[in-house]
Amino acid sequence: MSKFWSPFVKDLVPYIPGEQPKLSKLVKLNTNENPYGPSPRAVAAMQAELGETLRLYPDPSGDRLKRAVADYYGVRPEQVFVGNGSDEVLAHAFHGLFQHREPLLFPDISYSFYPVYCGLYDIDFRAIPLNDDFQIDVADYAQPNGGIIFPNPNAPTGCLLGLGAIERLLESNSDSVVLIDEAYIDFGGESAIALVDRYANLLVTQTLSKSRSLAGLRVGLAVGHPDLIEALERIKNSFNSYPLDRIAIAGAAAAFEDREHFERTRRQVIDSRETVTAAMEALGFEVLPSSANFIFARHPQRDASEIAAKLREQGVIVRHFKTARIDQFLRITIGTPEQNQVLLDSLRQLLG
Repeated sequence: MSKFWSPFVKDLVPYIPGEQPKLSKLVKLNTNENPYGPSPRAVAAMQAELGETLRLYPDPSGDRLKRAVADYYGVRPEQVFVGNGSDEVLAHAFHGLFQHREPLLFPDISYSFYPVYCGLYDIDFRAIPLNDDFQIDVADYAQPNGGIIFPNPNAPTGCLLGLGAIERLLESNSDSVVLIDEAYIDFGGESAIALVDRYANLLVTQTLSKSRSLAGLRVGLAVGHPDLIEALERIKNSFNSYPLDRIAIAGAAAAFEDREHFERTRRQVIDSRETVTAAMEALGFEVLPSSANFIFARHPQRDASEIAAKLREQGVIVRHFKTARIDQFLRITIGTPEQNQVLLDSLRQLLG
């Protein structure tokens, strides 16, 4: 702590991202990156931007990317917001859309950045417990609030909330913004973007880090009513008018346009998830039903931290959360078939 810090900075509790090891030859299954590379069309589009035009500022609105997203989802460009990763998009939503008159509601087991944003923007919050099956019960959210947010599929559990339940949530909270954080939706769910024309209080955020294999590019988006998008634009243009560079805009737009690559790699991850789930269950693990590119699993006879440590000794890294209710679970990213096999072989060895 420095004497030059403001009291505001002193009291912040920052988010801790997943480990990015510097060692090579690791089976890295801890941060939910896609094991398959990005669209070749996206790579070509980015390479085409590496030239003289980099001396010029990018389009501050990212209109090319907004049109690509709007075309993909069948919405209007004015319903789309783009930013520097979905975390930045979420930060703008916390700042510009959630009210302070009542607490923000989100699950007790959820994306751990949410309480960090609440601290950053001085937002009171209430963590709503998941049920005993680690599912969201929308009836629990029928209470006064300044907004509602949750990942769907939830993280780190991977459990999905269907559109019918989301509609009930929207209808019972018509005076609050409901934000659905869809970082993993492409691996097994139907996007709530299908509902944005019917519910003015719905905002849906997504990232290109997962299903489109562009975690290193840092591109996120939101889709919702134009009034909600305008609030995000006002925040963005009071903070950073150029959040996406020329390379990012070109690559992200091309990734949305290359539907064939997206569908093929998405299906590969889904198929591998089902294979890994069955194999883990055969080893005695309880695996929660996942609609994401990871699984959430625990073994009834072995400590999760011990398993994670033993796997690491064998060059396999998974995520262990030292958090109440889930401290005996491991979150395991789905890798390539070869990576998954190393994981399973290592588990069989340490379990005897």
